[in-house]
Amino acid sequence: MKRPARVRALFALAVIAVSVFVAVTVPVRLGLDLRGGTQIVLETRSTETLEADAEATDRTLEVLRGRVDALGVAEPTIVRSGDRRIIVELPGVQDPRKAADVLGRTAQLSVHPVKGPGTGDATKLPQGERVLPDESGERLHLGKAALSGQDVKSAESRFDPQSGAGWHVTVDFEDGKGWARLTGEAACHPAGDPQRRVAIVLDDKIISSPQVDPSVACGAGITGGSTQITGSFTSDEAKELALLVHGGALPVPVETVEQRTVGPTLGAEAIRASAWAAVVGTALTALFVLVVYRLMGLLAIVALLCYGLISYAGLAALGATLTLPGLAGFVLAIGMAVDANVLVFERAREEYAKRNRPSGRSALTAGFKGAFSAIADSNVTTLIAAALLFVLASGPVKGFGVTLGIGVLASMISALVITRVLAEFAVARRWVHRRPAVTGLASVGRVRAYLTRRDPQLMRRPRRWLAVSAVVLAVAAAGIFVRGLNFGVEFTGGRLIEYSTEQTVDPDRARAALADAGFPQAVVQSSGDSGLTVRTEELTNEEAVKVEETVAEVGGGAEKVRDELIGPSLGDELRRNALIALGLALTAQLLYLAVRFRWMFGAGAVAALAHDVVILTGIFAWLGKPIDGVFLAALLTVIGYSVNDSVVVFDRIRELWRKDAKAPLAQVTNQAILQTVPRTVNTGIGVIFILAALALLGGDSLTDFALALLIGMVVGTYSSVLTASPLAIELDARTGGGKRSRRTAPRKPTPRTERTTTEV
Repeated sequence: MKRPARVRALFALAVIAVSVFVAVTVPVRLGLDLRGGTQIVLETRSTETLEADAEATDRTLEVLRGRVDALGVAEPTIVRSGDRRIIVELPGVQDPRKAADVLGRTAQLSVHPVKGPGTGDATKLPQGERVLPDESGERLHLGKAALSGQDVKSAESRFDPQSGAGWHVTVDFEDGKGWARLTGEAACHPAGDPQRRVAIVLDDKIISSPQVDPSVACGAGITGGSTQITGSFTSDEAKELALLVHGGALPVPVETVEQRTVGPTLGAEAIRASAWAAVVGTALTALFVLVVYRLMGLLAIVALLCYGLISYAGLAALGATLTLPGLAGFVLAIGMAVDANVLVFERAREEYAKRNRPSGRSALTAGFKGAFSAIADSNVTTLIAAALLFVLASGPVKGFGVTLGIGVLASMISALVITRVLAEFAVARRWVHRRPAVTGLASVGRVRAYLTRRDPQLMRRPRRWLAVSAVVLAVAAAGIFVRGLNFGVEFTGGRLIEYSTEQTVDPDRARAALADAGFPQAVVQSSGDSGLTVRTEELTNEEAVKVEETVAEVGGGAEKVRDELIGPSLGDELRRNALIALGLALTAQLLYLAVRFRWMFGAGAVAALAHDVVILTGIFAWLGKPIDGVFLAALLTVIGYSVNDSVVVFDRIRELWRKDAKAPLAQVTNQAILQTVPRTVNTGIGVIFILAALALLGGDSLTDFALALLIGMVVGTYSSVLTASPLAIELDARTGGGKRSRRTAPRKPTPRTERTTTEV
């Protein structure tokens, strides 16, 4: 074994060994949409005295961490997203109302002296003084705060059955002198006088205003820095109050802009459905690769299994959260990993057919060398889309970007290292060398043989293909203007609740019942065999209960499995980020392709990408499908995936043009397309197996995602060959390339091979 081969083998063994160790020892963290729970997205708001910047958000996060820990939630996750966003994930919490109330309250605790009844004009009081009603509704005039939440050392809920006080909250202050001074001044007033009271205020509400005990002497006060807050609390109310007081005050107010609740049954079903989709899709893809490429196909299957192991270990090592779209991205990347192997094997077939006395080893080496640039360029474009998802998206879509990026890197290691090590070892065996047909590389395949015989001139009239693209584009764009876009709740703001009903319910019947209950604008859709999703404007918790009761009445009982609350600010942000992501994706693709190829190829590829985006969006508009965060993930994936075909064709054009710089671009492009069509067909079939499995077996949550990718793959394959390439030819002709082409010699006929095959 030569030294480079030995290095590759050692590297492959090291990667696999590390991946096995990580996969066994480090579990992947599942997102809330897979294991159930509540996700709350909070956004800090600026006040007159404090700006809600990253520093203030970090301080707020630490206060929230204390509150979440006190809630007793197992394995909570609290992270800052941007300068003003805080994402809180609470596994197992199915009732988000309590959690949202506790987290969202500012908890501005303060202790005030009482200056008398609140009978005067509150607007004319000195700064810092206020008039608030006490527990019984009596208005009190409060002086400036003597103590604040920052002075609180601890707070604990207790139950005292002997005194009859029931549940109360004991508060200990850091500095006992301040508490003694405040109570000592109050003790100077006679018993029953309002000024003998001390008011404890939480969030501009008096929660307790006790009289100082007559035994306390004037000026001496209560020493020890401890007091009790009483008020006929229940156990839960006392614990919540102690939590807020002890947790401290939030530096700045926060607002809940998104709230998602997913039942654990949905997570179990999603995992099971996605697992079946992965097994079936991968098995069909593996069978196809095995039939077409024989021994090399078998080795590619082994490499794909290693790819799955490396991807899983990468997710675990990075501590990434695996969400439902991320799980779909993991399955999709299997199909993309097939593409790299197909590129290598097809180039090896070409090299084998060119040589008079070929060997499997030489053909394979040439195949890896010839396919490397196309593999690198196509994967870089996909990584650009994955990076944009990670940077600009949030929640599950961000998880999809992480999973897709890891999958692309793992596929490159799988195809360029592991497959190569296995394939080079196999073709070096003597029995394989004697039976070249076993390798699957000794014949060109039916598709290539057919194209060689027919030699179609696809680029003879490139404007015809541009006209077809324009017609399809116009029809799709008409759907956007005629039908409009059905924006999901992520974009419009509102509330999305999914129920599992005991009986199958007609959506029209449920819609009528909700209209009678006072929700005429509710959008009702079927979900699964016996489920409903209800999308409305923002609801109060009481209105949400009313919606659930209505659905339960028409469905013979209902169980809430998902509850998402998204504020309009998030909708505006998602819409803005979607446009930014698309614009940056197109710009990044243009710049990269302009550097790697000629500017006209970059312009053609970007125009084809815009063509794909409009057509996919238009088809979803005609079908009435929702334009939501999952669709955005699919759309950006199509941008990264569909450009792969363009890169493969452009890479072959660049290679052919280096051999004959004076050849007309139309002739070179036609030849490049015919040479790369077998790869396109084989890769497309492999990806179709994966996406079809997702669409049919992945459940309702993945159906629209898989449908968008199926449409995007078909449209992207067409546009990369019959839109980007003709457009590049037209741009070349308009910038002087056409004159150069007319001065060249007539096109020589493509040499035909006499090899016959029965391959697919």
